[in-house]
Formats: sequence, C-alpha cells, structure tokens
Amino acid sequence: MSVQGKALAPPPEPPAAPGQPAPAGRPHGIAALPAGRRTKYIVIAFWLVIVALAAPLAGKLLGAEKNDPSAYLPASAQSTRELNLQAQFTGKNLNPAVVVYVRQPALTPADLRKAAADARTFAALPQVHGRVAGPVPAGDHQATETVVGASPGSNDIQAFVSHLQAVASHGDPGLHVYLTGPAANAADQLKVFKGIDSTLLYATLAVVIVLLLLTYRSPLLWLLPIGTAGVSLTAAQAAIYLLTKHGLTVNGQSGGILVVLVLGASTDYALLLVARYREELRRHADRHEAMAIALHRAGPAIIASAATVVAGTLCLLVAQSADISGLGPVAAIGIAVGLLATVTLLPALLVTLGRWVFWPLRPQFGSAEPTTQGLWARVGRAIAKRPRAVWAVTSLVLAASALGLAGYHVGLLTSAQSYRGTPSSISGEQVLAHHFPAGAGEPVVVIGKAAAAGQLRSQLTRTAGIQAVTPPVLKRGLVMVQGTLSARPDSPAAYTTVQRVRANVGVVPGANAVVGGGTAVAMDVEHYATRDRNVTIPLVLFVVMVILALLLRAVVAPLLLIGTVVLSFGPRWG
Repeated sequence: MSVQGKALAPPPEPPAAPGQPAPAGRPHGIAALPAGRRTKYIVIAFWLVIVALAAPLAGKLLGAEKNDPSAYLPASAQSTRELNLQAQFTGKNLNPAVVVYVRQPALTPADLRKAAADARTFAALPQVHGRVAGPVPAGDHQATETVVGASPGSNDIQAFVSHLQAVASHGDPGLHVYLTGPAANAADQLKVFKGIDSTLLYATLAVVIVLLLLTYRSPLLWLLPIGTAGVSLTAAQAAIYLLTKHGLTVNGQSGGILVVLVLGASTDYALLLVARYREELRRHADRHEAMAIALHRAGPAIIASAATVVAGTLCLLVAQSADISGLGPVAAIGIAVGLLATVTLLPALLVTLGRWVFWPLRPQFGSAEPTTQGLWARVGRAIAKRPRAVWAVTSLVLAASALGLAGYHVGLLTSAQSYRGTPSSISGEQVLAHHFPAGAGEPVVVIGKAAAAGQLRSQLTRTAGIQAVTPPVLKRGLVMVQGTLSARPDSPAAYTTVQRVRANVGVVPGANAVVGGGTAVAMDVEHYATRDRNVTIPLVLFVVMVILALLLRAVVAPLLLIGTVVLSFGPRWG
C-alpha cells in the first residue's frame, strides 16, 4: 500500500548532476493526486483504531504464556505422558515443595517438634490436601526435610511458597530454613520471567534509540520509527494472544523474543525507507512524490527481506518441541505486522509532518547528496579496489573465529547455571544435597499397569544410580513407584540413570511403563531440542536459498549469500 493510494510507475531519471535540482515538474509517470494526499490521514486513522482495539488484548499475552514442562515437550514424549498419568495419583499441576530445616552442630528435640508441627500446618492448606511426607531426619542429624505435595496454580505459586517460608521460619532464629523442589524452582522462574518482557522492552528501546540518534542526528526523527515499532508490537501481541485461544503455545522465551524481533526488524526496515526518502527529498520539491519514489525503490527490498524471515521462521513449525514450533508463528506474525506498519503508517507519518522532522539536517530540494563522502563511502571504494583480497582475508578471519565449534556440545544448563545469581531455591537445593541423597526432592517416577507393580518396583530397585524406592501406589488400574537418584538431578549421571530405568522397566511384559520426573523432563527437552536443531537449521537454509534464487533469478548468487550467512554465524557459537 502506498501513500499515493495507487500503483507506482517506474521511477524518474536521476538529475543530470549531483547538487543540481531536479526539474520542477512531476517525475515521469508519478502523479500526486489530491486523493492520494488524503490517503495518509486514512492510514493514520486506521492504525489508531487498530491500537485502540489491540492494546487491551496485548496486555493479556503475558497471562496466556505457558512455562510448565508441557510447553516445551511434544505430547508423545515419555515424560509428558508420565505427567498426564501422574495427575491421577497426585492431582493436576502437582508442584511439590521441599522444606529443609538445618541446625549446626545438630537438630534439637524442639527443632524436630517444630518441623512436625509445621508439617501438620502444611497438610491443612487447601492447595496441599494432606499430601505431606516427613519430616525425615538426615543421617548426620543436622537437617530434616518435609515434602509438601501442593497443586497451586501458576498465579498463586509465589504466594504459596512465600507462605511456606513464613510458617517454617517463624520461631528460633538459630534454626535455618530453606525451600527447594519444583514449587520453589517454579516460583523463582516466575519471578525472573515476570519482569523479563519489560526489561527486554526497555533495553531494546534504549539500544534502538541510541542507534537512531547516531544515524539520523536528529532529536525528533527517531520518534517516528520507534512509534511505528511500538504500534507493530502492540498489534502483534494482540493477534498472538487471540491465537493462544486456538492452541498456539507461547512461553516466556518466545514472548521475550517477540519484543526484540519486532522492535529490531521494524527499525531496520524504517532505516532503509527513511534513507531512501531523504535522498528523494533532495531531488523533488513535493514530499508526496519523494515518498512515492522512495516506496517504489525501497519497498521491494524491504518486502523481500521480511518475506524471507517469515518463511524461515515458519520452518520452525516442523519442530517437535512445543516451544520451538510455537516460536515460528509468533516470530512470523511479529515480522509481518512490522512490515505492514513500516510501509503504511511510517510513510503516512513522514509525509504528514514534512521536512522539518529531519531538523537540524533538513534535506533541502536541490541540495547536494552526501552519499559520495564520509567513512562508508571510503570503505566502499577501498573494497572495490581489492575485492578478492578483502573476501579472502574476511573469510579466513571468520573461519578462524569459528574454530571453537569443534567439539562444541549444545546441552542444557544445570538449575544453578540457569540463573545469573543464586536464588533461594538453588540455595535450598545445595543444602538438601549436602545433607541428603543428591536426588532427594526430584525422584524418578515410574507409572505402569497395576498388574506389573512388583516387577516394576523390582526393576527400579536394581537399577544402578537409584538409591531408594518407595512402596507401590495403586489407583485406577495403574501403579506408581518413585526412586531417589544418587546423583544430582540435573547432572549427566542422573540422565544416564533415567535411561537405565527406562530400559529396565521397558522389558516388563504388559506393563506399558513410562518414566518421568524432573530429570526425565530435562533429558527429554534436551533430546527434542537437539533433534529440532538438526532438522530446522538445514530446512531454513534451504528455504531461504530457494527464495533468493527466485528473487535474484540466479543459482550461484544465492549459494554465495547463504555461504556468507553460514560463515558469519559460526563465530557467534565458536
């Protein structure tokens, strides 16, 4: 869509010489009709209506995010199936909390009485329904643990964990209390993600504003690209929120990426358009004609760039991980809305405000174009003199920078490595591992047919890496058995143990056993993430290369372009 309200004819011939004004008449084939001049007000009004309708919906996107394990794993994953079956034993959305009491050099009888009294208090909470195990003293007599089987909603989990902490900490200050386990971890993650969107938004805005100020050297012009990007983000968030009602998975990660992607891409497209518009303002007295030509010349490049990104991100739909496949439509919608606003709203705002928005460096009609001067002009001329030497040296430097990829392994971070600091749940995890078996609080869970209960428990008990096994729990024709890991739950040794458990219980005839738990979830997330990476990256490169071949109508050029992308990407990982 153009501000002229009609298709644009081929651009006019350039002026005879730099610094000389273009002919006073209209460029060949471009007509600045009165109706076209009114179009800009219709476009601005249209986007104002869109923002008014989208703003309330955009604010609901954060509440629609899913950050539980099911948001990262396909339904076919064994740990996902175990989670669904576990709800029959423990209730839906079970998030146990582990309360650890510690005193040096040893717990007193009063400490043990307090822990027992707190357990009774916890059991009476409506989110717990009596599902409390313990307190269980440690072998060194310095600590005791209580496992609180709670099912708080995602909106209530922080308040629930804070209440447990307040109850357990009340009393003797010499008795140290720590909270860990899935509930405490979830509360800390929600605390981190709660402000991540606003943090990313402000950080991205700050970077983009500085870049725009340095690029335009105008205290006013930067407001238009930023405003357009803000409108794009609001509209995209509203559209994505509506799609979450129809099965689209959005989590904190994809929500944060959306903010950065829309602001960055919209600003990038704006830079291309404004640079061309400024050039045309020097050649044409009428700003409407200047914008018409700017759109005609920059528009195809902007649209092709956006279409390539949209096609590439939609390739993520082939991923099996729910968070990665959900990121594809999220990113595609953000880019598409950013493109639409850039080629409609931004031109309308620019021609409405006129040349003064470029103050203090207003492009005057007939003024000299500075494109042949400056740093980048000199860089371009230097590259043009020795192109082979430049690409050879650049390729060698990039290849050397990518040597770090040799032996590089993409794996999951441990719980502690997932945070910049040390939140309370990680401190509690470290204390728990010091006084109890390393896997306490994050058991391996086996669920199968009730008829095979004895065999499943026997196979779990004989698995190397399992330190203790609970008695079988039977319900609705199913059995659930839990085992304590001897290794830290997020360690490679624990992943190996889960693999052994799956192999051992898998041979029990007719058991149809599935193995889950926190360690199994983490292991499955890594497995599917690796599979999706190996599938989506080649697919994206192939799709982009096909698009480039169609746009350029060439074969060699797309291969060279894809090669430069791959070569420049290596150092980021190396």
